Amino acid sequence: SPASPYQPPRSAITPTSPTQFGEVNILSARGRLGRVRYIGYSVGLMLLLYLVITIVGGAAAMLGQVKSGSETLGWLGGGLLIILSLAALIVSIRLTIQRLHDFDASGWWALLMVVPVVSFILYLVLLIMPGTQGPNRFDHPPPPNTLGVILLASILPLIFIVGILAAIAIPAYQDYKGRAERIQPSVPAQQP
Repeated sequence: SPASPYQPPRSAITPTSPTQFGEVNILSARGRLGRVRYIGYSVGLMLLLYLVITIVGGAAAMLGQVKSGSETLGWLGGGLLIILSLAALIVSIRLTIQRLHDFDASGWWALLMVVPVVSFILYLVLLIMPGTQGPNRFDHPPPPNTLGVILLASILPLIFIVGILAAIAIPAYQDYKGRAERIQPSVPAQQP
């Protein structure tokens, strides 16, 4: 008898995982970078930059108190912070280029990051757009995410949630405190 037309297919219908992965190099503009790794590396870069700024600023403030009148120290600390900020900007641009390569877009789109409103839209696209399955013209797919990358990437949504909760809780607490002060009469102190 002939095979039933209602028989389920016998081929694999789930996507297969790639057998070869591209190399991750944050100091290069070549290669691909997935969404989670892009968010994790960006957050890690900003945290590192803020840490260095805090350390350099604190050291400059302490040394400024010891050597009062020393303007050279202020210029040196300011120059160091400018150099570190430029280095972080260059690494951030390279991460953006690699993220664009992940969904088979040209790295030249990263120049839109300097346009004020368009940069926000491009950042949303970088966060939402899935990468190409399998190899594309830029490289093989990026390797699977490690636990450290996932933890770094989870800091960004955590900041948004804490910010929203603070925006709701702080005015509510201030309102509660104001109502409590209006209701409770002030009791004059008794004299002995």
